[in-house]
Amino acid sequence: MNTNRYTRRQFLERSAAAGALLLAPGRFLAASTPAKRTAADQVTLGKTGLKLSRLGFGTGSNSGQVQHDLGQEQFNSLIRYAYDQGITYFDCAQSYQTFPWLGAAIKGLPREKLFIQSKIGGQPEDILTAIDRHRKVFNTDYVDSMLIHCMVRNNWTDPWKRIMDAFDEAKEKKWIRAKGVSCHSLPALRGARQSDWTEVHLVRVNPQGAFMDGENEAINMTTNPVAPVLDELKSMRAKGRGVIGMKMVGNGTFLQAEDREKAIRFAMSRPELDAVVIGFKSRAEIDEAIGRINAALA
Repeated sequence: MNTNRYTRRQFLERSAAAGALLLAPGRFLAASTPAKRTAADQVTLGKTGLKLSRLGFGTGSNSGQVQHDLGQEQFNSLIRYAYDQGITYFDCAQSYQTFPWLGAAIKGLPREKLFIQSKIGGQPEDILTAIDRHRKVFNTDYVDSMLIHCMVRNNWTDPWKRIMDAFDEAKEKKWIRAKGVSCHSLPALRGARQSDWTEVHLVRVNPQGAFMDGENEAINMTTNPVAPVLDELKSMRAKGRGVIGMKMVGNGTFLQAEDREKAIRFAMSRPELDAVVIGFKSRAEIDEAIGRINAALA
């Protein structure tokens, strides 16, 4: 007896069920249409496993002077507005004028939904105390990503080993969840990429090459070739690093809308970038960035 043969009744029942599934409103469409990507998407930062919004709010334009000029109350309001639009990634540093303000600005927001990145420059004698200060200022048990700030030298990892070791200790204490570096020259960027210590890179990138990392071992503040930085981004991605793009609007110099559009479309086309961060001073700027990113990803 052939047990694989269907009766006519079984055939009709199964055919009807299959037809109902295909005709069910939205079922077939939802299964075949990929979800739209947006600026507010929660993306994964490299191999860290950490989640953050694709678009981040930078609080350090001109060392935070731009945001500081808003005043504490307006700064708080802008942070809350950004959060309401789906931005959960906030970027700070101990050297920014906004550093003492961020804790009050995020007070009351669900900590587990936030991604806070901060940075420590110089070589504090007691680096663990410096890291703990961030926790106290932000009124949080941990900082999601802590970066060594503004490296420019080729072999910076050698003189900074003491600092790097302290970051590792802070991570063991669960004071920080990921560690990395922000660079302002190509030699430093290469060193960060070559080091197995680095988990997160904050990289200057825009298609115009404005304020991009160049070969000078100094804080490059001119226009430099884009291709060498893109090569580094590809290598970082191959290593599974978390990569965040900064200087998206040329350090605020892209005053023409077409320049901002070009820069954002370029960034959204780069598969090496997990997220980007832009310094904002108004709701209109936040709305514009979200709109341009959403359009670029459509």
